[in-house]
Amino acid sequence: MFVDEASIEVVGGKGGDGCASFRREKYVPRGGPDGGDGGRGGDVVLRANRNVASLLHLANQRTWKAENGEQGGSSQCHGRSGKDLIIETPVGTMVFDEKHNLLLKDLKEDGEEFIVARGGFGGKGNVRFKSAILRSPTTATPGEKGQVREIRLELRMIADVGLVGKPNAGKSTLLSRLTKAKPKIASYPFTTMTPHLGLAQIGHNRGFVIADIPGLIEGASQGVGLGHDFLRHIQRAGALLHLVEPAPLDGTDPIQNYLAIRHELEEFDEELAKRVEIVAVTKKDLPEAEATRKRFADELNIDAFLISAVTGDGLKELVEKIDQILKPKTRW
Repeated sequence: MFVDEASIEVVGGKGGDGCASFRREKYVPRGGPDGGDGGRGGDVVLRANRNVASLLHLANQRTWKAENGEQGGSSQCHGRSGKDLIIETPVGTMVFDEKHNLLLKDLKEDGEEFIVARGGFGGKGNVRFKSAILRSPTTATPGEKGQVREIRLELRMIADVGLVGKPNAGKSTLLSRLTKAKPKIASYPFTTMTPHLGLAQIGHNRGFVIADIPGLIEGASQGVGLGHDFLRHIQRAGALLHLVEPAPLDGTDPIQNYLAIRHELEEFDEELAKRVEIVAVTKKDLPEAEATRKRFADELNIDAFLISAVTGDGLKELVEKIDQILKPKTRW
């Protein structure tokens, strides 16, 4: 199960209480205060991990709390600090303050950490209050409570290229052909129920990451169909690869389908609609494919690629074009 959004409560550990004690040693008639400080409470830390694929592990637990600090002891012993609670999240997780809807952190890099709830400081032992005037203080302070926060985590996949298009446009087939990803492929709509990432290799030391997004339909930007939940996953993509089916099973017009998806992208995010876009007409073996490519050139002045993910025709030229667009960026 793929989960890309979770709301949880995070609680920093409580600091340990300070200790109020006095020396009680043989042959020391007037033992003074020797109560130690309490330990600091643990922090709640979010850590991006490229091996974590979704937020599923956070969906079934509401509250996440770090360990409390231990109480101080006699003989000026300091209480042990509480252990930090490390919560692993996927790379690309955005952390929001739920109450104020404020972005706190965007975890974009593998291994990047963010302290989302700090633990409380430990209380002071009575030895801290000893002075020339107050020789035998009995005061010790309690530990501070840890920080409590309601946060919302949103996963937005990080990819160089985002695949968009209507259901059955051939996105999953293309992803499986260019990368080692193995998305579910079938001839019925909405085969892709969750986003998939794949790494397309170019030569020995270069490549780009492709994100396959569930097919979009009209009204997706307003919450219709599956697309609304996953549109945000292509917001980070450096370029969009728009696949167009030349002969849709529902009898719709390929050009109108293309324009409908473009409209949904613009409605969802104007900046997303301005992203560099490559158009490719899929299923090259169909008689309608060449005619559809020509219509794009004549009606929209778009030089569309003609490809077949099944046979591999046109894929080399398509990959070269993507590489040319992404070359200014440093990739692995």
